[in-house]
Amino acid sequence: MGFRIPGIVRQGSFSASKATRKGLEVPKGYLAVYVGVNMRRFVIALSHLNQPSFQHLLSKVEEEFGYDHPTGGLRIPCNEDEFLSLTSRLNELL
Repeated sequence: MGFRIPGIVRQGSFSASKATRKGLEVPKGYLAVYVGVNMRRFVIALSHLNQPSFQHLLSKVEEEFGYDHPTGGLRIPCNEDEFLSLTSRLNELL
């Protein structure tokens, strides 16, 4: 799966104070995504990207919305409860 995820803040890209001020601090090995109609921010493990169920969700998002998000970050316009359910199951696998 060869796609680029815009808006990822890698540790060390910003000084700690600047990252904290902007709310962009994401621990190494994690990714910030924006979910639902209110674009609620979640920080998920990068390992989720390898899971078939998460890849299926990303495929549906790509088909419907593409990956060109002007605000940066990965936007997943699904129901927040469904997203939380999926990530809970994936966290059990970690």
